[in-house]
Amino acid sequence: MGAIAVSRVSCLKPASSSVENLKVLLLVNPHASSVTARTQVVIQKALGADHEVTLAETHRRGHASRLAHGAVADGCDVVAVLGGDGTLNEAVNGLATSGVALAPLPGGSTNVFARTIGLPDDPVEAAAMLLETLAARHLKRVGLGQVNGRYFLFHAGVGYDAAVVQQVERRAGLKRYANHALFAFAAVDTWLRHYDRSQPRFTVYHADGEAVTGQFAICLNTDPYTYLGSRPFTVMPDTNLDMPLSLVTLRSLRASRLLRTAASALGYGPPVTAHRHVHSRADVASAVVASDTPFPYQLDGDYLGETTRLEFHHAPEALALALPMG
Repeated sequence: MGAIAVSRVSCLKPASSSVENLKVLLLVNPHASSVTARTQVVIQKALGADHEVTLAETHRRGHASRLAHGAVADGCDVVAVLGGDGTLNEAVNGLATSGVALAPLPGGSTNVFARTIGLPDDPVEAAAMLLETLAARHLKRVGLGQVNGRYFLFHAGVGYDAAVVQQVERRAGLKRYANHALFAFAAVDTWLRHYDRSQPRFTVYHADGEAVTGQFAICLNTDPYTYLGSRPFTVMPDTNLDMPLSLVTLRSLRASRLLRTAASALGYGPPVTAHRHVHSRADVASAVVASDTPFPYQLDGDYLGETTRLEFHHAPEALALALPMG
């Protein structure tokens, strides 16, 4: 896929742009699904040929945020993240509103954000593209989503899909081997045994006063929502990093309706938003999701537990991003 449109975002000038080399932190999650010691060494050597590179590995949940925040304090120009979408999300929360650029390198099982901005699945090929991006100083400021003070890169899931992510994380040791089959199994298992579909789980309140009850909602900062193998799961295709958020709410999780919606997302049949049980809004600057009883939620594929209230906001030009050219 091509790079997302960023026509209105401003170019960045790195702090060390007066010299050829940039100060780069290579942040690696060694436990990510497709990260190997060999890949890590190859990428570090490639980046180190042109730039001043420091390596840091994550060892626990939340560690990437602290390392990224430290890179800001240390005067780095770029944080290159070799890991999955969860590691990227943590790094973003250490970099947002700073002048330090994020450079994704795919190392997870799906790599939604890296693929969305046009990077190949192979991390070494992606590193070669990153070298071209850095040589051209193709660094842009892009918008982020924010919920209850935490940023997200591509989407936040409320309700059913968060419950699916929870079941996947309970079997995290299988992700490296089962990947999409594990997600498919978890989706069916969650629908059958782990999610109450008997009544609406929450209400989405839009800024203009419109209220929508739902079982499953997705707040998008980019599209596609995810990938199934090589196929994008497209929900609202016009959503991109140069516009406010989009919010899609499914009022029903009846099997026939959910299957038709999934087929639409994979490109079969009408668009997702054409279904009568689907409510959609584009250009969402803010919204609230609330309920009297707790509901699950996830950000960028990272399960964050249950809550009774989520406050969504769009944060324009919040992140400096090394964006592949072309």
